[in-house]
Amino acid sequence: MKTRYLVSLLALSAAAALALTGCSADAAGSPASSTDGLSVVASTNVYGDIAKTVAGDAVTVTSIMDNPDQDPHSFEASAQNQLAISKADIVIENGGGYDDFMDTMLKSAKSKAAVLNVVDISGKKAQSGGELNEHVWYDLPTIGKLTGELVDALSKADSGQAATFKANGDAFLGELTKLQGREADLKQKYAGEGAAITEPVPLFMLEAIGLENKTPNAFSEAIEEGTDVSPAVLKQTIDLFASGGVKLLAYNEQTSGPETEKVLSAAKSSGVAVVPVTETLPSGKDYISWMSGNLDAIAKALGE
Repeated sequence: MKTRYLVSLLALSAAAALALTGCSADAAGSPASSTDGLSVVASTNVYGDIAKTVAGDAVTVTSIMDNPDQDPHSFEASAQNQLAISKADIVIENGGGYDDFMDTMLKSAKSKAAVLNVVDISGKKAQSGGELNEHVWYDLPTIGKLTGELVDALSKADSGQAATFKANGDAFLGELTKLQGREADLKQKYAGEGAAITEPVPLFMLEAIGLENKTPNAFSEAIEEGTDVSPAVLKQTIDLFASGGVKLLAYNEQTSGPETEKVLSAAKSSGVAVVPVTETLPSGKDYISWMSGNLDAIAKALGE
């Protein structure tokens, strides 16, 4: 899909001036306060949390998008973000058009950081006749691949801590394996059941459970791209709920508008369970507890 994020050219041009001042801030969405040790910069707090889990306390991790109340579709990068990129040893970006502002900043900074592009790591491609679903952080096997790549990159950058990075990575992979087991258990019971979405954000998880997306592609693509939904497509989507063809609606809480509100209302009116999802990590959650909570909500909606 086309990128939906904006990069402030004025902010980027100001980054050099900020660098000269030696400004410092905390690790959450801002440049690191110390020049000692490794620095990892992630495009979102999803990847930032994974990096913190694997790297441990000795590595400074900065998440560019770290506000759970921020609409990711209207995110605007800042000069502080640019400065963080310029100091990074390792950069984690989603790729697939989701966070192209990262490549813009990397180029501007003439960065020599090791870049982990998660869509590239996933190996996923656009389906025939459709667009790439870039929301790969909802795909647990992809996160497992990322973990291995991150352990390798950290170990290369600081071989003295390689054993720690591997131990942390193995522990995280163990938790991912448990989540995949839960997906497999749900698939045994509910494969083939219908589901609706407002956007394809959680689609990889729904597919891993064996649920069939009944939403017209024209609806979810229009919502994701921020374009108008035709009356015919909107009616087709709303009719899904009264027909009994879907067990749940996965609703992206971070992006809503008149069309998605109508779909939400139709689901509730028909007694169809609504599963709220987000694109970035909610406050107070880590990646594992977040995905576990998503699976709990889906299981409950399916009747567990």
